[in-house]
Amino acid sequence: MATPIQENLVGSNNAYATNFTQGDLALPPAKKYAVVTCMDARIDPAAAFGINLGDAHVIRNAGAVASDALRSLVISQQLLGTTEILLVKHTGCGMLTFEETDAANMVRQNLGDEGIKAIADGFAGKFLPFPDVEAAVKSDVEWLKQNKAIPEGTKISGWVYEVETGKVKSVQ
Repeated sequence: MATPIQENLVGSNNAYATNFTQGDLALPPAKKYAVVTCMDARIDPAAAFGINLGDAHVIRNAGAVASDALRSLVISQQLLGTTEILLVKHTGCGMLTFEETDAANMVRQNLGDEGIKAIADGFAGKFLPFPDVEAAVKSDVEWLKQNKAIPEGTKISGWVYEVETGKVKSVQ
């Protein structure tokens, strides 16, 4: 039996597919850039950042953490030709609200030792929270610039999206 969320997916997709005309877009992103941003449900990257279908890769994870996005960025650049990276974190991020030990304790409480082992196996048990958004942007941008898996000459910029206003600001 389908959940209401699943039913919404199917119904919305049917409406979308009825008028869909962009099935011939090329696989590589037309504008040759990738955006790393947070999975926060309050961010609509296409609308907020002017991304049309086929323009860019949008990589989302908790906190827009560069190291968590590295696999996707390498594929984006090496296999699909992107040459620029925009890293966009945001105000009011959930990653500001806890520390590593808080998250691990919650997993242990809810899932027990097997849950702790699973996160250790899956992502080394690192949740990667941060206490300051702008400092985290600067740190991730610098990490990407120094990372040997990112080609020299890649344009990399850092941004903060303000969920309260919908505006972005550059972080240097």
